[in-house]
Amino acid sequence: MRSPTSRLFAWPGGRHLIEACVLGAGVMAWFCLVYGGADWVTAQRTTRFAVHWEMERHMPFVPGMVVFYMSLYLLFVAAPFILRASHELRALTATLASVIFAAGVCFLAFPAELAHEAQHDWGVWRRWHEVADRMNLQYNLAPSLHVTLSIVCIDIFAARASLPGKAFFWLWGAAIALSTLLIHEHHLLDVATGWLLALAGSKLVYGRWHGAKASSLLGNSRHVAPRGEAANRS
Repeated sequence: MRSPTSRLFAWPGGRHLIEACVLGAGVMAWFCLVYGGADWVTAQRTTRFAVHWEMERHMPFVPGMVVFYMSLYLLFVAAPFILRASHELRALTATLASVIFAAGVCFLAFPAELAHEAQHDWGVWRRWHEVADRMNLQYNLAPSLHVTLSIVCIDIFAARASLPGKAFFWLWGAAIALSTLLIHEHHLLDVATGWLLALAGSKLVYGRWHGAKASSLLGNSRHVAPRGEAANRS
């Protein structure tokens, strides 16, 4: 929980930024292995399932929403400036790695195929789409890892923010989730399951990891105090 005097964003120090880069590179490598591997396996299979409702075929296409879609990566950049303790950053890393693994299991157990046809009328947003499309690959729909990763970060960051900050973060998360639908990269089921996986990961992994470490640090501080008092008495 954010203390009344602490700032949401602050410079964390060079060493912390280096650790964030190392942990981020590890998560990216893990993501590429799991996400890319699951997509390759699904491409070899002849049976893939539909995960959409028929009404979703009429979902409007709004190419400008790719801006919100790509804003996920700003959350990753912001992480070390918000989570300025090493154990918080490591807890986030463990959470992201865990939800990526869980999503990978789902992709392999339930191979899916997008119902929307490829869109070509991107207009001025074509370059943005080309970058996003390199990351999306072809399959891996439910749960939406794009939604999962963004909501993990937002749930953790919002817990440290003031009320206006919480509103900002959750509106941002909703915009990212909506963007996956309006640029026709995902379906409603993907978004819903991605959101649920994120909240489960945040509670079960980040909450336990961070809580255990915080308790350990608090216990150590209580253990050190009597020694100092004893030394003062002697």
